[in-house]
Amino acid sequence: MTAPRRVGYAAGAYDLFHIGHLNLLRHAKSQCDWLIAGVVADEMLELTKNMSPMVPLAERLEIVSHIDYVDEAYAEQVPDKMDVWRELHFDVFFKGDDWRGTEKGLKLEREFAEVGVEVVYFPYTMSTSSTILRRAVAALDAEQAAR
Repeated sequence: MTAPRRVGYAAGAYDLFHIGHLNLLRHAKSQCDWLIAGVVADEMLELTKNMSPMVPLAERLEIVSHIDYVDEAYAEQVPDKMDVWRELHFDVFFKGDDWRGTEKGLKLEREFAEVGVEVVYFPYTMSTSSTILRRAVAALDAEQAAR
């Protein structure tokens, strides 16, 4: 008899892929048998974060699907993580600890607890983020436009 497989889900924009993304996926894979990386669709990023990704969904999916820690890349096209769970039935949800204690994080914990999903937070990589990279690109664009 084989032990049940522990399925993990790590959602993110994975825009401008950087070491923080890799750290999240590495840590997540160390705590599950099968890791699904949910790549948030362009439309969902615009709806939920009022942000347009710099790298289109198809390219982000291609990049993430080739990371060794990722067993499956999934295009997340709905705003509700419970809808994603209903489709994928994962056992553990991984998120950066910038969500810990926030209204969104606490709501997610409550909803997932009702269906037996554990929420695991990992340290947020402070040195690099997509926001920092996006600002640097915008500054370079502004500098070039001023020339």
